[in-house]
Amino acid sequence: MKKLFLGLFLVGFTSFLGGCGDDPEPENIPELITKVTLTFTPTGGSPFVVTATDPDGEGSQDLQIDGPITLVKGTPYTLAIELINGLYDPGEDGYNITEEVRSEGEEHQFFFSWSDGSFSVPTGTGNIGSNGVVNYQDEDESGLPIGLTTEWTTATTPVSGKSFRIVLKHQPGIKSSTSTSADGESDLDITFGLTIN
Repeated sequence: MKKLFLGLFLVGFTSFLGGCGDDPEPENIPELITKVTLTFTPTGGSPFVVTATDPDGEGSQDLQIDGPITLVKGTPYTLAIELINGLYDPGEDGYNITEEVRSEGEEHQFFFSWSDGSFSVPTGTGNIGSNGVVNYQDEDESGLPIGLTTEWTTATTPVSGKSFRIVLKHQPGIKSSTSTSADGESDLDITFGLTIN
């Protein structure tokens, strides 16, 4: 009887010890994005669309950009960004990364940089590595910017050979009004060529 009691005690105590540890925090896995589509829509005009595709995600194939971005001088544009994980079929969970970023806006923010003199609004060179201004048109539940939709006005003089960079940061638990492009993990970091005619 003593042996049975001792055995049951040891099993119970071992189970108790196994249950005492803290449950691990759920992983915040960066999104896998295989296609990025930028749509620049001018006021009252036809949109300009450019894409960057990485067909195998983190595989051996290189990113393919069908740019450069080509815009008209002195023109206001709304930029909409679409993100897809083409390793899933349309309609499957995990395919539409745009909606995932929107619904998890408190964990995500786009940051931008561009060659000086490319835009009259916003001025400067962006908010990657600096405190430049970006005209965000969307926000998370806390009123902080996301960046799936932004507004731009091109410079009034033509430019060519310029660049336009987009970085999507994954910032679970750390996104704030002072978060920068140096905080969190990068889900996306792409530089497009930029021409303004």
